[in-house]
Amino acid sequence: MTEKEYGKLVQSLSPRSPIKKDCFHAFWIGGLICVLGQLAMNGYLALGLEKTDASTATCMSLIALSAFLTGLSLYDNIAKHAGAGTLVPITGFANAVVAPAIEFKTEGFILGVGAKMFTIAGPVIVYGVVASVVYGVVYWITTLL
Repeated sequence: MTEKEYGKLVQSLSPRSPIKKDCFHAFWIGGLICVLGQLAMNGYLALGLEKTDASTATCMSLIALSAFLTGLSLYDNIAKHAGAGTLVPITGFANAVVAPAIEFKTEGFILGVGAKMFTIAGPVIVYGVVASVVYGVVYWITTLL
């Protein structure tokens, strides 16, 4: 059997990817997350918060909801159907931070939850903190001149 024939055999026996169905689920579930965020934003604006404060509260609410659903093992079930629809919004980042912490909670709060929480999100957080400190120092120095 040649390499080309083997490739055709593998392709014919491999299960087909339901890409249209996957895209549809990613679209409507990701859209539902965005609608939920917009409803939260409108609610915070109706409570009298300024736009910047309302957007911050909306992000915090979506992150807290995602972390809560991850803790209840519900977020992963939603992500199985939605795929990138749950990974792209900020809720996916919150899930990426909380999931390792939940997984290693049996090892204790310091060596388990504390250490493993930042395995995926750690580099992003470190870069953000360092970049903000550098930016703050540069801004402070330029205001002194």
